[in-house]
Amino acid sequence: MTENITKPGGKDIGTLLIAAIFVGLGLLTLYDVSGYSDSDSVVFPSFVAYALIFFSVLVIIYSWLKPNLENGFGSGDWWRRLFLVASMIAACLMMPYTGFLPATAVAFAGSLIAARHEGWDFRSAAVFAGSGAVIMGAFYALFRFALNVPLP
Repeated sequence: MTENITKPGGKDIGTLLIAAIFVGLGLLTLYDVSGYSDSDSVVFPSFVAYALIFFSVLVIIYSWLKPNLENGFGSGDWWRRLFLVASMIAACLMMPYTGFLPATAVAFAGSLIAARHEGWDFRSAAVFAGSGAVIMGAFYALFRFALNVPLP
């Protein structure tokens, strides 16, 4: 049986806390990019930071006004959650050494393995691998050529 962190005034403290942390991370990002010398490098992280702050504040307001006391971790496979986070951390650690595409492939494969509840067969693996390669290539082309974002 899982317990929810929802005591004072019936508020969902966990949601409020995590959203507040995201607001802080957004503010930290804005502070960090203020020191960038290249103005082109400021646009994308600033946009993401502003969006993170905006949507986190919306979550705080919504959760404060209308708390969902049924929140919690729910049921499910813990290994999937851990594997998803581990694959994302691995991709972040790999990126400076292997570059964008190999690190992205690790994150994509890890999230796909964690999210796929059905069984695997050769056809579905080939379709997912092919579509993943197209998606990763499109993101690489978008950032590298259209947005002129330098990638590792």
